[in-house]
Amino acid sequence: MAVLQKKLSKSFKEFFESEKSSGLLMIICTTFSLLLTNLYLGEKYVSFWHVKIAGMSLEHWINDGLMAVFFLLVGLEIKREFYNGELSHLKTALLPIFAALGGVIVPATIHFSLNAGTPTQAGIGIPMATDIAFAIGVLSLLGNQVPASLKVFLTALAVIDDLIAVIVIAVFYTSELNLTFLSASLFVWLILYAFSFSPKSARFMMPIYTIGGILMWFFMLKSGVHATVAGVLLAFAVPFSKKQDDEESLSHQMEHFLHKPVAFGILPIFALANTAIAIDFNAIEGLGGNNEIGIMAGLLLGKPVGILLLTILAVKLGLAKLPLDLNLKHVFGAGLLGGIGFTMSIFITNLAFSDTPAEINGSKLAILTASLIAGTAGFVWLKFFGAPETIDEDLETIDIEITQAP
Repeated sequence: MAVLQKKLSKSFKEFFESEKSSGLLMIICTTFSLLLTNLYLGEKYVSFWHVKIAGMSLEHWINDGLMAVFFLLVGLEIKREFYNGELSHLKTALLPIFAALGGVIVPATIHFSLNAGTPTQAGIGIPMATDIAFAIGVLSLLGNQVPASLKVFLTALAVIDDLIAVIVIAVFYTSELNLTFLSASLFVWLILYAFSFSPKSARFMMPIYTIGGILMWFFMLKSGVHATVAGVLLAFAVPFSKKQDDEESLSHQMEHFLHKPVAFGILPIFALANTAIAIDFNAIEGLGGNNEIGIMAGLLLGKPVGILLLTILAVKLGLAKLPLDLNLKHVFGAGLLGGIGFTMSIFITNLAFSDTPAEINGSKLAILTASLIAGTAGFVWLKFFGAPETIDEDLETIDIEITQAP
């Protein structure tokens, strides 16, 4: 018997290492923020993030401004996956696509069943999200004890999850729409998209996309559609080379340039600003509310069950197949880690309950609680059941011969 391990591309390895480090740093920042809020500075620390700068609070600048850069990186990652990553071939893409859909539909259904027709129904999008950085950070702690294909599967699943989250934000969390500003933003996008066909070098194009991106962000902010959507749209206008690991393409250079600032700057700052949560008896008692139960049940039960069921369905229908070194135990473990909501879940929380601070704090506490449990459960499950699937030597030989055939 032998273990067949998937060969990972240079881009994926860099991405995985960056997300892993970011996840671990965000855990530290979250812990630090909670300690400052509850043991040391209290209300002073919370008030700091609400200081007004040019008409918007510091927290608002982070969530609407800095996070637009994060969403630009998300868009670039999604684009790379669709062009030459795990999502570039329909047969391999269908597995994480089905899994991601299950991980969105089931948690949303659980939350909706508990909150339909109430003010907290707006929180339906909160348990849909998966935090790539945290999920990969936990998975990385297992090292070679889990198959490489599981790392790719979880990453592809989370990327699709992010894409769905962006669509949900754009469609369902837009309160008032200003068509003039939205049209202006889309007009700038069309100009930038036209530039993507230009043969000019990445060095020449970078200032054009930087200035155009800022204009897009400003117009989107004024349009009523959340400004971070501009980041994703910009990513799909950036010139991209279909060559694997092409370091000359502007998309590759942008992604490479943004990884460290986002991983070690923007996301940790986001964690500090958005986890200033006072944890007292009332907050803990609030976890029994329908919204909080819907969030926790969605992340802890809906994610793994939805991901597992839709994966089984895709395989049974013959639409997709599991990699040779994966089994359904691995998929369930990935589903547990998918229950780590954090960044996207907190982001959607701020949009869903922008006028009710108490509901925001309760939702954030539910997200943190569920994410902690999901991360721990996923780690323990994969520690015991995460060993790569073994295959017959003959099958491996045949596979190698087919791969090497002209």
